[in-house]
Amino acid sequence: MQTQALEQPAAVVLRRSYPVAPEKVWRAWTDPQALKAWFGPGANAVHVAEVDLREGGHWRLAFTGMTGEVNDVSGVYQEVTPYRRLVFSWAWHTTPERVSRVTLEIEARDGGSELLFTHDRFFDEAASTGHNRGWNMGFEKLDAWIAAQAA
Repeated sequence: MQTQALEQPAAVVLRRSYPVAPEKVWRAWTDPQALKAWFGPGANAVHVAEVDLREGGHWRLAFTGMTGEVNDVSGVYQEVTPYRRLVFSWAWHTTPERVSRVTLEIEARDGGSELLFTHDRFFDEAASTGHNRGWNMGFEKLDAWIAAQAA
């Protein structure tokens, strides 16, 4: 019997350079108040931002989406290396069996930081496409929030 490997849907990979120290980029992803300030696409409102920042700790975000629906997403921190690397699972409340993974790698650069963001292990190509669209909109807000921290 011959088995065929299933092709993985495309990962969402974004790279950003910021004129701030790695600690400020880290804070954007790990401080509940910072997450409330920027997370999500569009002019949404984050209602819940819970962070238990340790390996095995849980996180959760609930926010109003683009069409007014409440989105609830959560996961577990798998790797926590302060100011350098953060890896966590990602699952929507409505589809808890579809667990994907987010990896943040932060490196100090001359006068700032570089962030490599990867979201992978999607259930299917539609999930990859939807998350790519959402993350690109969300990163516009993250970029603006970090720029305000640099001022």
